Amino acid sequence: MQAPKAMEKAVDSINEQGADLIINGGDLIHLGFRLSEPAAEKRWDIYMGLHEAIRGEIFSTLGNHDLVAVSPKDGSPPSKDPRAMFRTRLGLERCYYSFDTLGYHFVVLDSTLIKAQEASYGGWIDPEQLEWLKEDLSKLPPSTPTVAVTHYPLLTNFYAATVGATQATPEKFVISNNVEVLKCFAGHKLILVLQGHIHVDELIRWRGITFITGGAICGAWWRGPRLGTKEGYGMVTLDGDQVSWRYIDYGWEAKRRRTACCDPVKTV
Repeated sequence: MQAPKAMEKAVDSINEQGADLIINGGDLIHLGFRLSEPAAEKRWDIYMGLHEAIRGEIFSTLGNHDLVAVSPKDGSPPSKDPRAMFRTRLGLERCYYSFDTLGYHFVVLDSTLIKAQEASYGGWIDPEQLEWLKEDLSKLPPSTPTVAVTHYPLLTNFYAATVGATQATPEKFVISNNVEVLKCFAGHKLILVLQGHIHVDELIRWRGITFITGGAICGAWWRGPRLGTKEGYGMVTLDGDQVSWRYIDYGWEAKRRRTACCDPVKTV
């Protein structure tokens, strides 16, 4: 397997940066959705070994691949709580939360909607979480610089750039109720949204907010770059309200490559 060796190389590179904190954007394991719980435990064992090797405080985000045993392909019973293993392994009470550090307020969202009957998923922030978000933000002084973290993007040009500007973006790529989510931040100082899922390096600035979509440690699922974005991770520098971003290629070269990985519809 390429993944463990590549991830070890990525961990070494991350540790060299000396970051104040590390934010993991989700998809810590692969294809948990279709795995049985015992099979997923093995993948979590691999990930946690690397997680613990990273120096610094890590804040993790739930990705769609981190859901376990929603529709196991081996026919074993589905999990009653596909998020349970993520919470247990990372010591979280729930998959959305907030914290304050270095003068900033961070809000980590759970943006994955499970469609169990279709054995699929999409991007969505549920009503209960929206109410929690409003309550969380209500406790902040309006001048507090705030960062939102989500696996699914709140705003992206990905589908327009890869398929066509007039094409509607499928819900497998974005948070469908993104406008409703962003309205929750009205009257607050949202300066940055960190997002992932689509494995490309993208930066958008809209209404004073910087939206950064990170690439992926695995690139195009360990088969080379993803639509021109190499295997890597991002380094964000915050200076007051100013945001700067650098995407870091940690030097991994895939042993097996394929061209089909560039199909944006079939690979997320």
